[in-house]
Amino acid sequence: MKIAVDAMGGDNAPEEIVKGVSEARKALPDVEFILYGKKDEIAKYMDDFRNVKVVHTDEVITMEDGPVKAVRRKKNSSMVLAAQAVKNGDADAIFSAGNTGALLAAGLFIIGRIKGLDRPGMTTTLPSLKGENDNFTMLDVGANAESKAKNLHDFAILGNFYGTNVMHVTNPRIALLNNGTEYDKGDKIHKEAYQLLKNDSSLNFVGNIESRELLNGTADVVVTDGFTGNAVLKNIEGTALSMLKLVKETIMNSGVKGKMGGLLLKSAFSQIKDQMDYSKQGGAVLLGVKAPVVKAHGSSNANQVKNALVQVHEIVDSKLVKNLADYFEMHLESIKQDDVDKENENN
Repeated sequence: MKIAVDAMGGDNAPEEIVKGVSEARKALPDVEFILYGKKDEIAKYMDDFRNVKVVHTDEVITMEDGPVKAVRRKKNSSMVLAAQAVKNGDADAIFSAGNTGALLAAGLFIIGRIKGLDRPGMTTTLPSLKGENDNFTMLDVGANAESKAKNLHDFAILGNFYGTNVMHVTNPRIALLNNGTEYDKGDKIHKEAYQLLKNDSSLNFVGNIESRELLNGTADVVVTDGFTGNAVLKNIEGTALSMLKLVKETIMNSGVKGKMGGLLLKSAFSQIKDQMDYSKQGGAVLLGVKAPVVKAHGSSNANQVKNALVQVHEIVDSKLVKNLADYFEMHLESIKQDDVDKENENN
């Protein structure tokens, strides 16, 4: 197995990316990592090059670059060359912690969409407070700023497959993120999407869900547009960090008794922090393209990079993309047949 790595992407690149590859290499001895980036800088942090190949490139797509323009103009950048390697069959998947928009553009324009899908969706796994090992999947979390009702329906199909085959949930409960739980809530797009999801008998659609219920284990797959999903994702992350900081500051400012109580609760707080750490699940997966594309948080450290690379390995090893493409095509054919059957009944 070969994984193409954008070694120059991310706030802490290339140091944390390279160190993460070194950690992942210990867990994945059957993988060759192809690092794209500035060879001299990569060499500073790589103790040895066992199972590692470096492809030198001087160009880098920065966080400030316009996504589509950068992919088209910086053809020798680390991200574009890594995506091109996947397209050419020289690598099985691509990993990056760099510019999200540029990675999406590279996935769309270089690697390409699976048959029948208008737009891919960025998928992430988030913790549920229902139990220690309970999680839920949400998409889209950033691939599409605007979505049509059909796109939301497609995301539900993709999420259903991901929930079943990756998260190992039997008959995943699928919910539509909305501003109320009633069926007629939301704008025209969400009302139309609600009906599409409700009428798809192959999906276990449980209705609308409000953002305040996301962490309570109400659904296994949550469908939304990329703008809303990305905002909610960052809000969850920010709220969790802010609350832990607030608790810590309150304890430190509450005198000797408060500090003693905080010391007794230290292990409990560590468990809460660990449970809310969604980076343990790996990166966000771009579902709907012809090869695995995984995006890690821009501020990822070496351990988070390692977790994401282990996730990439699992995705490639399970033949997720090919199976998803087959599933999606069959699902669309099934919907078409249902429409024909209903039309015949009406006639």
